[in-house]
Amino acid sequence: MKILNDLNQEQLKAVEYNSGPHMIVAGAGSGKTRVLTYKIAYLIDQGMEPDSILALTFTNKAAKEMKDRIRSLVGKKAGSLWMGTFHSIFAKILRVEAKAINYHSNFSIYDREDSISLVSNVLQSLNINLENLTPNGVQHKISYLKNQMIKPENFGKHMATTLADKKFLEVYIEYNKRLFENNAMDFDDLLLKPIELFNDNPKILSKYKKQFKYILVDEYQDTNKAQYELLKLLSPVKDKICVVGDDAQSIYSWRGAEIKNMLNFKKDFKGAKIFRLEQNYRSTKLILAAADSIIKNNTEQITKTLWTENNDGEELTLIRASDEKDEAFQIAKRIKKEISTRKISLNDIALFYRLNSQSRALEDALRREKIPYKIVGGVEFYRRKEVKDVIAYLRVLTNQNDEESLLRIMNFPQRGIGNTSISKMIAFARKLNLSLFATMSRVFEVIEVKERIQKNVKQFKLLLDKYIDLKDKLSIGELTSALVAELGILKIYKEENSPESMSRYDNIQELLSAVQQHSKENPDSTLEEFVAEVSLISGVDQYNERENSVTLMTVHSAKGLEFPLIFITGLEEDIFPLNPRFDSDSKLEEERRLFYVALTRAKQKVFLTYARSRYRFGEVAYQSKSRFLDELDEDTFEELHGAGRKSGRRKRDLVDEFYQESYDDYDQERRSLRVGSRVVHQVFGVGKILQIVGNGELQRVTIAFEESGTKQLLSKFANLKLL
Repeated sequence: MKILNDLNQEQLKAVEYNSGPHMIVAGAGSGKTRVLTYKIAYLIDQGMEPDSILALTFTNKAAKEMKDRIRSLVGKKAGSLWMGTFHSIFAKILRVEAKAINYHSNFSIYDREDSISLVSNVLQSLNINLENLTPNGVQHKISYLKNQMIKPENFGKHMATTLADKKFLEVYIEYNKRLFENNAMDFDDLLLKPIELFNDNPKILSKYKKQFKYILVDEYQDTNKAQYELLKLLSPVKDKICVVGDDAQSIYSWRGAEIKNMLNFKKDFKGAKIFRLEQNYRSTKLILAAADSIIKNNTEQITKTLWTENNDGEELTLIRASDEKDEAFQIAKRIKKEISTRKISLNDIALFYRLNSQSRALEDALRREKIPYKIVGGVEFYRRKEVKDVIAYLRVLTNQNDEESLLRIMNFPQRGIGNTSISKMIAFARKLNLSLFATMSRVFEVIEVKERIQKNVKQFKLLLDKYIDLKDKLSIGELTSALVAELGILKIYKEENSPESMSRYDNIQELLSAVQQHSKENPDSTLEEFVAEVSLISGVDQYNERENSVTLMTVHSAKGLEFPLIFITGLEEDIFPLNPRFDSDSKLEEERRLFYVALTRAKQKVFLTYARSRYRFGEVAYQSKSRFLDELDEDTFEELHGAGRKSGRRKRDLVDEFYQESYDDYDQERRSLRVGSRVVHQVFGVGKILQIVGNGELQRVTIAFEESGTKQLLSKFANLKLL
């Protein structure tokens, strides 16, 4: 293939190898996606049928981009590739084989919010009210156990030792029971149920082993135990399996990812060959040197050395701020300067943070400086309340057993069916072993429910029946538009006419546009297929790199992306790395890998910021600089103090004239000094006022400075700036 001329020598070897299991260790920016794309195209060009290739990715966005690229290389036949995320591919298989595990093919897929809602309902029905068993916490624990393939019976036998554990076990059992009754699966079930399916049905397993003659896996370092088991089960004859990943970018242990899947690949697949992609095409030499100086401190890794033919580039700039507002102020000012001097666009710039809570101060500063921005991984479009409300209607139309969705819409828009009446209907349903949907037809038998409310329930049931009947007669776009119009949702939001209601109005309109677009692009698609697709969309899938605004995101969300210029913020102990005092060495190594991921997103320039104090947990906390900054190679960065003072191991003079506008002017009008206030002195730095004596020109203040000790100063001449 002529296209292979675009590959370097090591990439070419990896693409052409076809003699058994092999792992491509692809360093950051080394062309991993290109190699995987070309390898699939090469296999097809060599005569392999596209529908016999299973290619597994970790985002729908990556799958779509790769499939489009493969189609451009080999033509329309790429359309029959089995390519997608683990969850989307195995959801597809489960819908075909649902009967074998006693499910219906129209099962609902519950996202995290749906699962939390179900847990909350289970806790309430079991009358469990323990402080350490919150819906969020229970859902997280259930998800973790499922990722580890620990079923309720295993947990009960080996792990349930305390009263709280035993109560949790009750919830875990009932939660799974309710999922089954609702004909629903949570995200973790989309991996567990196929394992159950294949283990209990050898003929079905044999069918798919014959189907998939070649398996390719992207981001292998992020696979969890269930994904690993699925790969072992489906592994083709002669181990025609290729995995691609970078152990230095394994950052998802908190959701079950196991780096050992990559580290042990040669043990798990005998005779496996390893290819190392070490040439970086993304970053400058100095950025790579900085990243290497960080990651070499980890002991659990596959040895590799990234190199590049790119230029040296600029040193990283380390900025010390007094607090989070000062940090945000400096970043906003720096963005304006960089746009002006580098002639770059807003969408060339990204701000990374370890915790979502850090975005507030950054957003405030960007708004004040009138810098457009977007948040990736915030409240995703399909997770917004009003959008989920409409989607819940569509889910009930496709799956009448979906009790969680039915509960969500029972009184939306308001139709006078209160929680008390709903609880009585649920009790009736449980007593007679009916679904809630079926109970709505027999609501007049629920004598505890008032007659007026019984009529409202009956009217609601008739509405649902009408659209259940229409769903196979109208296009998805027509059906959804008619339903929304009859519900009067848009009218309600428009009449309310508040900023929030108009935002909800716009989001519903956007959803209708999305449905119409899907209907146009997929004229044969069913409502079930659309609802299933929406259930599997993530926040990163909706990221639009062409939108001209600064991007804000957590470092986890940034993985797989790249930007000419980045800011890594909040580089302080207990933030980045997060809670190092309480974590194991392996957790600290993962935090270090996360910092490595952040650094290697940058093409040209990196800014690192940290604050001496930060408002956390309701009070001001003095912060210590992140240990990762001490691990940086001294020759890769320079340091700038927020007040315009320059320092750092690099002695080159820094000119920062734009800091002449003071943070004090930006932050607030001058306030009066008081005991407990935090202040900055031009010479002594940051401190806290311990005592104030006298008034006017004779007023004296006693201040405990962080670096200069306790000083007594005349307020008149101290020129203190309040933080």
